[in-house]
Amino acid sequence: MFANDFTSSEMMAVAASRLLSDRAVCFVGIGLPSKAANLARLTHAPDVTLIYESGPIGAKPDTLPLSIGDGDLSLTADTVVPTHEIFRYWLQGGRIDVGFLGAAQIDRYANINTTVIGDYESPKVRLPGAGGAPEIAASAKEVLIVLKQSRAAFVEKLDFVTSVGHLDGGDARINAGLPGAGPTAVVTDIGILTPDPITRELQLSSLHSGRTLDEARDATEWDLKLADSIAETPPPTEREISALRDLERRTADRNR
Repeated sequence: MFANDFTSSEMMAVAASRLLSDRAVCFVGIGLPSKAANLARLTHAPDVTLIYESGPIGAKPDTLPLSIGDGDLSLTADTVVPTHEIFRYWLQGGRIDVGFLGAAQIDRYANINTTVIGDYESPKVRLPGAGGAPEIAASAKEVLIVLKQSRAAFVEKLDFVTSVGHLDGGDARINAGLPGAGPTAVVTDIGILTPDPITRELQLSSLHSGRTLDEARDATEWDLKLADSIAETPPPTEREISALRDLERRTADRNR
């Protein structure tokens, strides 16, 4: 059963959550990635293992965490380990199936910027920074990225490369010796982009219900490539929308 009334932001969260499979081990970023990952846990992937940078393993928060230091992550986790163990044993040891990241800017090869908008020495906006994203992008078996699509975000050239995706395309990532497969999907409020298997350039492979190709092109600074076959993202189900709205309501109530 499909929900008839949903926002583009809700569609984005639902579409991103569907890409996370049950029993996967997922290194989660704060914000949109955390929303999508926890929605997956509350719906189709109850046995997913969510890991956060501060050390919680198997976190099951009732509300969306404000930061990696949110106490609910530790209180609801199966265990908590030192941060260096998260990175050295779990991430660099090849035990993370999926890295779930957000971004302020992304380019055609899924390299991302979370550092500055504008010149580094005198930026227009100074962003939260790298955190663990560069290591996640490099070493997770695959990476999912979620962000709203606009010309300000989908840029021809990043103001700063915080975390690498497929570098300048082709075999560049392999040649750089990076162990992970890199970004396999970018989910936006308009659709889903996936890398071309040869060039690694992002191409539109799915449009969300009610969105158009013109909207996707207009929201992208580069000449957006299209996959050979473009699917229509199924709209959210009643269960997905109900779980998402309940999660957001609990979070809003806690933060009042």
